[in-house]
Amino acid sequence: MTPAAVGGAGYAPEAAAPPTVGAEEEFVLVDRRSRSTVSRSLSVVRAARARLGGAHVTPELSQSQVETVSAVCRTGVEVEAEVLRLRAGAAAAAAEHDCLLVPSGVAVLGRSGPPPVLDRARYQALARRFGPVIHGQGVNACHIHVGVADREDAVRAVNHLRGWMPLLLALTANSPYSDGADTGYASWRSVLWSRWPSAGPPPHLRDAAHYQRVVDQLVASGAALDPAMVYWHVRPSAHLPTVEVRIADVMPDARTTTAYALLVRALVGHAVEVGRSGEPAPDVPDLLLRAACWQAARHGSVGALPGTHTRDCAPTDVGRLIEELWKRVEPHLSRHGDDGRVRDWLGDVQLHGSGSARQRRAAERHEGGLRAVVDDLAVEVP
Repeated sequence: MTPAAVGGAGYAPEAAAPPTVGAEEEFVLVDRRSRSTVSRSLSVVRAARARLGGAHVTPELSQSQVETVSAVCRTGVEVEAEVLRLRAGAAAAAAEHDCLLVPSGVAVLGRSGPPPVLDRARYQALARRFGPVIHGQGVNACHIHVGVADREDAVRAVNHLRGWMPLLLALTANSPYSDGADTGYASWRSVLWSRWPSAGPPPHLRDAAHYQRVVDQLVASGAALDPAMVYWHVRPSAHLPTVEVRIADVMPDARTTTAYALLVRALVGHAVEVGRSGEPAPDVPDLLLRAACWQAARHGSVGALPGTHTRDCAPTDVGRLIEELWKRVEPHLSRHGDDGRVRDWLGDVQLHGSGSARQRRAAERHEGGLRAVVDDLAVEVP
């Protein structure tokens, strides 16, 4: 939840160097025989840190999770190499402790009772304050940080980004199964995560001072333990000079994570640009954004979503929304040579669906059912 290595210089379209980008990925640990979750995160994290460096692997809320934190990257080649390196190192560390490292938004096969909360002071404080909400929160997301050094730029960008969060969730949904059953959702993770009182879409923010007042009020109210617990879908980072996009499930493979990270960087670049131009962001009601995110979680990339990037929010086919998104991000993608990677991924989602569709195809294809889904997802040990 608190990355140590992602950040860097701010977004500057006139600069030769591309804006910085970094990825945090959360994974579930499962027993290699039963494929059920296991509480071995501390052992796996220690082994992974020996391979990857202490700043790049952390434990998470649940003892069945680990998180990888990338170095600061500037090119698509760097992002993919870093994601592959971290996944391989963490998977090898998991194997040392008889585990598989699985990139799914929630555990496909669970265990009896909720995974224990990690015995860390902050997590225990969360358990005391929020009670049973904390159970079932062994959920795995992908957070992307994009360098935006100026806080006013970051706040304006968040206003322009908030309307795109439902589409980004639809494209990245990767958690249809939970505890051995099909939930009927494409992203069950996002439904579970929405139970936190400080989770959801950010409000429309007037400026950086308004952002800080809202954060301070959330903490003072008790709805957030501290500023790091402002779990908005997109936010100015609490401790880094970045905009952090937090809407996605962890994705099934490094290629998808890389393409998504580059798409997010381009979308943040567009948002900074239009924010600086003085173009007002659509002031879409939080309630409608929540409803649109629920629809994305339910159906994934199939069907229509409210067009929350516009003022009228008219229901729009996901394919058309992707076209609208592409118009905005293509100049930024092309500028840095990222357009091919992202175009290929978006085309694949339109043809075959997101990670949730992949999981369901794996279940239908193999006699092993949901065990086969786990095996299909598990990161290979080099």
